[in-house]
Amino acid sequence: MPSSELQRINAFLSAFARRQAARIVDLPGGFAVYDDAFAHSRANNQVVIDTAVDSEALPAIAEQALGHLPHRMISVLDDEVGMACAEPLIRAGYTHCTHLVMLHAGPVPTGRPAEEMDLDAIRTPLTRRWRGFLPNVDDEVIRHLVDRREVRRRGADVVHFIGARTEEGEVASWADLYLDPATGTAQIEDLITSEAHLRRGYADAVVTTALRLAADADCGIRFLTADAADWPRHWYERRGFSVIGHSHCFERG
Repeated sequence: MPSSELQRINAFLSAFARRQAARIVDLPGGFAVYDDAFAHSRANNQVVIDTAVDSEALPAIAEQALGHLPHRMISVLDDEVGMACAEPLIRAGYTHCTHLVMLHAGPVPTGRPAEEMDLDAIRTPLTRRWRGFLPNVDDEVIRHLVDRREVRRRGADVVHFIGARTEEGEVASWADLYLDPATGTAQIEDLITSEAHLRRGYADAVVTTALRLAADADCGIRFLTADAADWPRHWYERRGFSVIGHSHCFERG
């Protein structure tokens, strides 16, 4: 059985996807979310599986839900369900990525503060970073990936964009913080640092400030997700996060 913390986190993730969506269609085992304003954003146009599902039927379910799009993305929140779905989806041409659900334990760290800012403040460095990640896509794709951050304000009761600046005032690192004080749950999401400012402590300032804001809002469950195969998971572990579960993402196109 998943831990009570993991159950609350998965419920939070499911609710967040529903709340930020422009349109929702319920499906066997979950739902599809859509936002035509950000058609190039897979996260805003995907299938979310949050209960048991017929794994052999899932490729057809996703095709019916997402067949009008050039891409497919399926997020499976439960580890056991995700593992059961892996083989049928891989046969259908999907790639499989495992995400770690990491919970912060212990005291909230202290350190130099970051600040809350609006999307306009991070738009330029975020655009530059996405251009570095995806050098071959057109400007509309980059715009969707940047501007979609604004609709995340619908996803939780309280949403902060947090950034750390250089001494010259340039935004060097930033992340989202989603708070649900009613359930005591907080998520740190999309921590990014400008390439020119890596390894200078700016990301630490952002995470420290996010954790402090979450604690001040009485959110005892403070979590993030990380790619199981990528190096940031170790960076988060050194800052007090530990793995309590897994979710799964399948993509095609």
